[in-house]
Amino acid sequence: MESRLWIEPVGKIIIARMRGMPTESLLKECQDRILNLVEDTQHGLILHDCLEMDTPQVDVPISQWKLDQQVGSTRLRRAVVVPNTKLAYLARLAFGETDAKIFYNDMPAALAWLTT
Repeated sequence: MESRLWIEPVGKIIIARMRGMPTESLLKECQDRILNLVEDTQHGLILHDCLEMDTPQVDVPISQWKLDQQVGSTRLRRAVVVPNTKLAYLARLAFGETDAKIFYNDMPAALAWLTT
């Protein structure tokens, strides 16, 4: 499956949907677009929809961890929705040191956590 990325603000939440196999360059593009929207909207609530994402090699989520080390003082709160334990583990590697919570197939709970 071809990798695809959609990022859009919906109210105070920025929704980032990734489909297919993520790559380091796709994660970089995602991060850059999210940070631009956070700057424009002044809202750092991010919903990562990974329900249609394929499981990458471990170096890909590690690259996300490295990208987050460069964010600086921008405050981001992330809910990451995953379909299985493999992606949950990799999401924890990617976002483990940030304000993030992993949700299994539960978009409503993820949205509720972001907005409370």
